[in-house]
Amino acid sequence: VQLQASGGGLVQTGGSLRLSCAASGSIFSFNVMGWYRQTPGNERDLVAAITSGGITNYAGSVKGRFIISRDNAEKKVYLQMNSLKPEDTAVYYCNLWQSNSNYWGQGTQVTVSS
Repeated sequence: VQLQASGGGLVQTGGSLRLSCAASGSIFSFNVMGWYRQTPGNERDLVAAITSGGITNYAGSVKGRFIISRDNAEKKVYLQMNSLKPEDTAVYYCNLWQSNSNYWGQGTQVTVSS
């Protein structure tokens, strides 16, 4: 399984960005795709996740601002990030979990300027 993320960049406070992640390889019918983020010296934390059935889970800090969605046919997951804050600055990683295995994409930098 390979994951290719895109869509990071620099944005001002209050702005929006949309991250995309495309999965390839052997993808099972049940899986969970999500986004994590990491800042220097800190652990990688869950931002949002969505099951193949569409059940979502969000970190408290992004609820109401970020929306995760997916296209199962295209094997893609998206993260729409609105009302961005400087504290959202991080490297964002796409993740896929299936059959007790975790897969990671390369990180994409999101920087929110104040």
